[in-house]
Amino acid sequence: MRWLSLVLLSLAPAPLAAHPHVFVDTGVEMIFDEGGRLTHLRVTWAYDELYSLMLLEEMGLDRDMDGVLTEAEEAQLSGFDAQWVEGFNGDTVARLGREDLTLSGPMEPTATAEAGRIVSSHLRAVEGAPRLAGRVLSVLPYDETFYTAYEVTRPVTLRGRPDCAIEKIVPDIDAKLAQMRDMLLRIDENADLEENDIPLVGAEFATEIRVTCPVS
Repeated sequence: MRWLSLVLLSLAPAPLAAHPHVFVDTGVEMIFDEGGRLTHLRVTWAYDELYSLMLLEEMGLDRDMDGVLTEAEEAQLSGFDAQWVEGFNGDTVARLGREDLTLSGPMEPTATAEAGRIVSSHLRAVEGAPRLAGRVLSVLPYDETFYTAYEVTRPVTLRGRPDCAIEKIVPDIDAKLAQMRDMLLRIDENADLEENDIPLVGAEFATEIRVTCPVS
């Protein structure tokens, strides 16, 4: 997905060049209770090597540069990305049919290092613990500003509902880029984004995790 930032830069006038600075491989575990209700999502983020290196150096971790953290270092790192400002959605959108689900803030944060990359996770409670009951659950990891680019390459799993099916819907990148190019070419490089109703592009490149469960 990192090539996308170069393409966007080549298409956009300088003031409009939205491109990612941090790259994250993500995975999601969807957790159901014994009654088949969706109670939690556990989200995993694996940061790119450069960002991981910068953060580890800034925090004074992994001083021997072996890519492995001690238990004490893991404890110090855990939660570094779970200090969210009010209103932040955690770069995760969940919907049941057409209804947006409300997710809690991050709980039980963990962090470690794998081959020089920081890998963190956090748990989020799903308000109301809904039943899927034949409806489609959609989970979309993305940063609407596209400062961070998320790619769903880590495991997507279900706990408690082995009868459900998972599908990943990957966007048509070429088509999205063509649409963006046409839009940007019609706009002056000094244009005001809000006045020209320029959309935030993060959602356009989001992979949808779609879960369907049979009616029980």
